[in-house]
Amino acid sequence: MTTAFDPIDLSGTQLTNRIAMAPMTRSRAFGPGNSPTDSTVEYYAQRASAGLIITEGTQPSVVGQGYPDTPGLHSTEQIVAWRKVTDAVHAKGGKIFAQIMHAGRIGHPVLLPEGLVPVSASAVAAPGQLFTHDGPKDFIAPRELTSDEVRETIADFAAAARNAIEAGFDGVELHGANGYLIHQFLAPNSNLRTDEWGGSGEARIRFAVEVTRAVAAEIGAERTAIRISPGNPYNGVSEPDPEPVYTALVKQLEPIGLAYLHLIENNRELTVALRKLFSGTLVLNVATEGFTGADELVLIEDGTADLLSFGALFLANPDLPARLKAGGPYNTPDPASFFGGDDKGYIDYPALEN
Repeated sequence: MTTAFDPIDLSGTQLTNRIAMAPMTRSRAFGPGNSPTDSTVEYYAQRASAGLIITEGTQPSVVGQGYPDTPGLHSTEQIVAWRKVTDAVHAKGGKIFAQIMHAGRIGHPVLLPEGLVPVSASAVAAPGQLFTHDGPKDFIAPRELTSDEVRETIADFAAAARNAIEAGFDGVELHGANGYLIHQFLAPNSNLRTDEWGGSGEARIRFAVEVTRAVAAEIGAERTAIRISPGNPYNGVSEPDPEPVYTALVKQLEPIGLAYLHLIENNRELTVALRKLFSGTLVLNVATEGFTGADELVLIEDGTADLLSFGALFLANPDLPARLKAGGPYNTPDPASFFGGDDKGYIDYPALEN
C-alpha cells in the first residue's frame, strides 16, 4: 500500500515523500524590486522536509502584482534573490516549484507604477476590497486585454518560467485557481468576451491551455504544472456548472505531459472524475471543514490523490512531515493571522505581522 511517506517520481524530479507545502502569499518581498529577502530563505529552508514546496504566488510581470510586497520573476534582481532560496532548500534535500501567479483584476493601481491599472479577460470588477499600505481599497474595473495583449501575457508567463529555472527552481506551477487571471478567463462571470478567448466554454479554457503549452515549450512539460479550483467562488468568480469546462480543460492538458495537476477540491465527485481523465500525478488540496490534517492522508492510500498539499498546518509546523508520521503533536494555526480568515492554503496574508 502506498503511503504519504513513500517517495514518488515527479516526471524525473525525485520527491522523498508525498506531502506538499501549498502556495501561500506571504507579502514579505521587501528586497529591491519586490525580491525575496533572507527571511524568505529561512522560511522555505525550514520547510524543506516537504516532498515538494510550492512557493507563494510570484508575478510574471509588473502588472501581474495583486498584493503589496509580493515577489516577482521578471527581473535580474528577483532571479538572483530567488537563487538564495532554492540553494537553501536544495542544501537540505528539498524540492521547490515556483508558483507563477498573475493576479489580473485582483489588484489596485496603488500597487503598480503610475499609469498602469489591473488587467483581465473583461472589464468586470471583482467584489470586495484589497488591503494595501494605504488601507483597504475597493477593487476597480480592470482594463480588458486586447487579443494581442493576451498573447503578450502568455509570453510573460513563459519568460517568468524560464527565469524560475535560471533561479534554480525544480519547476513551476501555474496559478489557474482562486479567482486570479487564468481563472478569470475560465469563469463565465469574469470573462464576457466574444472573441477567440471567450464566449463558449471551449473558448474560455483556451487561455489556460495556451499558457500551459507555452511554458511547457519553454522549460519542458516535466517541469510544468498547473493549479485549478473548479467551482471555487474565491475572489468573486462564479462557476455554476464547472464540470463541462474543467473536463474539457483537463482533456486538453492531459497530452502535454505535465509534472502534475494541482486540484483545489470543491466537490469529491468532480475530483474523482478529473482524476480519471488525468493520467499524470495529482496533487490534491482537500475540501475539509477545518485545517487539512492527518485524517486526510488516507486519500493517498486509497489512490484518490498522489500527493496532498497542506497550507495552514505547514505554517504552524515547519517540520510537518515528521509530525504527521509521528501522529503529532501539532502547533495550532492561528486563523486571525489570515487575511479573509482563510484556512485552506489559498492565501496567507499576515498583514498584522508586517
